[in-house]
Amino acid sequence: MYDAGDGNLLIVASDRLSAFDVVMNEQVPNKGRVLTAISAFWFDHLAEIAPNHLISTDIDDFPDGAKDPELAGRSMYVHKAEMLPIECIVRGYITGSAWKEYSRSGTMHGTALPENLLESEQLPEPVFTPSTKAEDGLHDENISFEQAVELVGIDIAEQARDLSIALYKAGAEWAAERGIIIADTKFELGMVDGELVVADEMLTPDSSRFWPADQWVPGTTPPSFDKQPVRDFLDTLDWDKTPPPPTIPDEVISATIERYTEGYERITGMTFADWPGVTNR
Repeated sequence: MYDAGDGNLLIVASDRLSAFDVVMNEQVPNKGRVLTAISAFWFDHLAEIAPNHLISTDIDDFPDGAKDPELAGRSMYVHKAEMLPIECIVRGYITGSAWKEYSRSGTMHGTALPENLLESEQLPEPVFTPSTKAEDGLHDENISFEQAVELVGIDIAEQARDLSIALYKAGAEWAAERGIIIADTKFELGMVDGELVVADEMLTPDSSRFWPADQWVPGTTPPSFDKQPVRDFLDTLDWDKTPPPPTIPDEVISATIERYTEGYERITGMTFADWPGVTNR
């Protein structure tokens, strides 16, 4: 993230990859570009539901000193936002940390759920389940809506909840028509000129769980359009998930960018090779 002057920022998405909170030595070619491309699509597509911080992804619109071809396709020129200290998670299916909690206590973020739900089962309605950074600053910590109110106030908390659910519903409906389930997602919201906006990224495979609809079976964990090949590979190793990371084979890196690319192309209907700066396709 770079200060671009005039109250704006330049956000550059790298091709670096982390798994289990450890940064790998290998990069995934064009990963930063595909995430930028997906966010740019959603920022435009869902602009009527919620404003966002994006000014442009075109380097010709960037300030002097940032018109670098290396930045093409992987950078966003944005309004600087005063970010909320909560992460706005919406869950349409029970999976991940929510499933772990439900398996232990029958609750999700402290709220009781119906009995006998299966892993990856669709919830009756999307649920807003905020989180915040834990004290160590590294991991997210699930909190209740009441705790979110304590952090940001009732008005902002309700706005954040309603915006997040509306965005999730619209995005999930669009994706479902294209064979993708968005199981859950995380929005980052902030204030720009007194208005609540979406910032950072939006409905990407890194901030959401994208599942192929034809492979969704309640009671199982569907494959996802993200770095799942890397996680699957690492799970086969005798590695304690602390630095230094193991070497990731080329075929695993290739499978990973193919997953990201397929997700982008299905959702947008566009060809990723046409996105600015894309190489090695």
